[in-house]
Amino acid sequence: MYKNREIAFQSADEIKLFQEQRMKETLEYVNTHSKFYNRLFKDNKIDINKINTLEDLRQIPLTTKRDLQLYNTDFICTPLSQIIDYVTTSGTLGDPVTFALTENDLQRLAYNEASSFTMAKCNSNDILQLMTTIDRRFMAGLAYFLGARELGCGVVRVGNGIPELQWDTIKRVKPTFCMVVPSFIMKLIDFAKQNNISYHDSSLKKAICIGENLRNPDGSLSTLGLKIAEQWPELELFSTYASTEMQTSFTECECHNGCHLPPDLIIVEFLDENNNPVPEGVPGEVTITNIGVEGMPLVRFKTGDVCIHYNDPCPCGRNTVRLSSVLGRKGQMIKFKGTTLYPPALFDILDNIPDVENYIVEVFTNSLGTDQIQIKIGSNNHSEQFIKQIKDIFRSRVRVAPDIIFEAIELIAKQQMPPMSRKVVKFFDLRNNNL
Repeated sequence: MYKNREIAFQSADEIKLFQEQRMKETLEYVNTHSKFYNRLFKDNKIDINKINTLEDLRQIPLTTKRDLQLYNTDFICTPLSQIIDYVTTSGTLGDPVTFALTENDLQRLAYNEASSFTMAKCNSNDILQLMTTIDRRFMAGLAYFLGARELGCGVVRVGNGIPELQWDTIKRVKPTFCMVVPSFIMKLIDFAKQNNISYHDSSLKKAICIGENLRNPDGSLSTLGLKIAEQWPELELFSTYASTEMQTSFTECECHNGCHLPPDLIIVEFLDENNNPVPEGVPGEVTITNIGVEGMPLVRFKTGDVCIHYNDPCPCGRNTVRLSSVLGRKGQMIKFKGTTLYPPALFDILDNIPDVENYIVEVFTNSLGTDQIQIKIGSNNHSEQFIKQIKDIFRSRVRVAPDIIFEAIELIAKQQMPPMSRKVVKFFDLRNNNL
């Protein structure tokens, strides 16, 4: 694996040349070792020796989640005797896919997360409290643990949930930063208030957040981000974006100016509906090519995540591409009454309504064959006036109002955690084309 953390501070042209060399190494590797890509190149008469620039990559057909589901083992590039760890994707848009990692891949994961922590100005003097699961075939939790070890941090593996145990650990070990799903920070705050814990004076100073948007696409704090910042201003919040398929993370620096591409680990494209590149500032599907992955590298893989990208230099001195928060999953795009919506926009509205305790957003195909949105809300307020208030808020923010029904708070809480799920699920796609 080629490690060069400092390449991010070189000029855009130098970064491009660096990535083009790594790209050629990846193409040579998968052509030799991957049944899937060797077949893909032959079937499409692709001469990889003629692919010399990042722009030339467009000659190669895209890889999709469906390809991974149908030909999963054909992506493995090493003998099974070299596989050390098996993980799966979360299965957000279909059946989970298995990924096989070698010892070198685990070392790459460690380097990746150490780089991510370094981006947030963490160092060997820090202590990480891991508030995410490290089991259940979950790559990220393992990656955070390995990254902390690579950086030389102390690490305490508390896992997800159980605010009482989290606060007991903070008191005992005095961690300085945590890996956490941001909505759980609100539960930590609530528990601290109820139990007279002086959280403003705690040892925790930074939270690197996954799974939920802390920021809007323009960089401003989301509703959830604002709530945390208002109630725990001493805690600096960092966004990070990753996926199992990428085996890489994009993380904010101290400027909080978007999540930086690690150019020594991954190549990224942003594509429109017709798979053409989108310009800076325009939403596009994140499409990646791995650098340095040994077990199951991917070339031009469509992640399904829609982001906005920015190319201008960051005040931190890095000249890498930066990503906005995820606007949504391409497969989860909703066309409702002429308006295009993604679930995170709906979540941001619901998170800002005080009497809403929890919720589920469902989208289905109505009798006219178009998208219909129904939101199930857990609340102690079931009045018609409250329904009208919710719909008025939706109209003011996104111009359209979904159907609203009330269900028991406890029932919705159970629906949010389906069996085998590693994360809270707030969006259920019931449309005909997803059956």
